[in-house]
Amino acid sequence: MRKPRKLVDGARYHVTARANRKEFILESANIKKLFMNTIKRAKKKYRFALTTFCVMGNHVHLMIEPLKNESLSRIMQWILSVFAMNYNKEFELTGHVWYDRFHSTVINSLGQYLHAFDYITENPVKADIVGDARDYEYGGIWHLKRGCYDILDPPD
Repeated sequence: MRKPRKLVDGARYHVTARANRKEFILESANIKKLFMNTIKRAKKKYRFALTTFCVMGNHVHLMIEPLKNESLSRIMQWILSVFAMNYNKEFELTGHVWYDRFHSTVINSLGQYLHAFDYITENPVKADIVGDARDYEYGGIWHLKRGCYDILDPPD
């Protein structure tokens, strides 16, 4: 039996989801954009704030805050399942796209917020994809730098 997910009203979360078998299904620019477009669609259906994100080759990170009366589980289920359906349709596949369920950690303090924000932002640098996170088009800092708020929410 799996542990119940820790959910806190009004909380911000660091969420990760990994591709099944750790495969690099998100490697291409088109698939990364498909995932980001799925988030855009979710923002029209659900009320949540997205502080930052990073789409890597085999996993994703989101810093997300469900707004009043919204469920993190429902939001993430929709994002991951809609992406999976579109991914499978694109490649004429069936079966699981994501490994297990998403992982979430409640962000309880400014220190945890800063750590999670830095961890998510620096992911492509640590993976030697870019030298500077601001150059990674599939991460939140790239969008913040350009004032693009179609996925992200403007900073407070």
